[in-house]
Amino acid sequence: MNNAEMLAIFDREVRRECEWTRMKREVLPNLVRYTETENPNGSGFVSWSALNEKNVDAAIEEQIAHFKSLSLELNWKVYTHDQPAHLDDRLLAHGFVADDAEALMVAGMDDLPADYWTMDVSAVSRITSPEEVDEIVRMESEVWTKNISGFARGMKYDLEHHPDHISVFAVWQDGRIVSAAWTHYLLSTSFATLWGGSTLKEYRKRGYYTALLAVRAREARERGFRFLQVDASPDSQPILAKHGFRCLGYSREFTFKEQRIEN
Repeated sequence: MNNAEMLAIFDREVRRECEWTRMKREVLPNLVRYTETENPNGSGFVSWSALNEKNVDAAIEEQIAHFKSLSLELNWKVYTHDQPAHLDDRLLAHGFVADDAEALMVAGMDDLPADYWTMDVSAVSRITSPEEVDEIVRMESEVWTKNISGFARGMKYDLEHHPDHISVFAVWQDGRIVSAAWTHYLLSTSFATLWGGSTLKEYRKRGYYTALLAVRAREARERGFRFLQVDASPDSQPILAKHGFRCLGYSREFTFKEQRIEN
């Protein structure tokens, strides 16, 4: 399978057809959007759009009005192959703020290193309790030297209410979590999406990152998923490439912030 074929499957299954936990999916003529259902002060996002020069501004204005009426934050994820080519510029002009670009990294199960299926992963434990999630927050916040807790509420909710959609793993050393990563299983799709993968500085170069990748790959393959997907930072992209992941393009998330529209 070439990259274009894999990207087409990703666009169709993940961006257009996927059912996320805690989200309501709405399919409109030119876009697909999701709104959070479990948190009245939450957010929503546009996951896919097929716009053109004539309708792009009206579509953006419609989504701003819709999410404002629900008092939800609006995020819009733009990929490098999305049309029109200047969609990111139009979002900025309408008051959105851009996040850093991430690489869309995807691997088929046959692309992964052979030793994933045989290596010793006994250092990795499964996480199931809210208290253990709090330990992951503590580790992530220490790694990034800022409060990294935004994922915790949703992770705890899914572990309790949708355990078939998520798996969380960690490495414990010296009485605490020193490395962690998790998988969101996008049911009804071929994709398992990988998140996390942080390790405390003093515990790096011990193979924990690779062991966490291998554990998640094994489980995803056992469950019948065809692809692993990661939104990768510039630091993670070359590491994932060495593990058989292909770069299918780049994405940026745009968040709406109210301000005067500039034309």
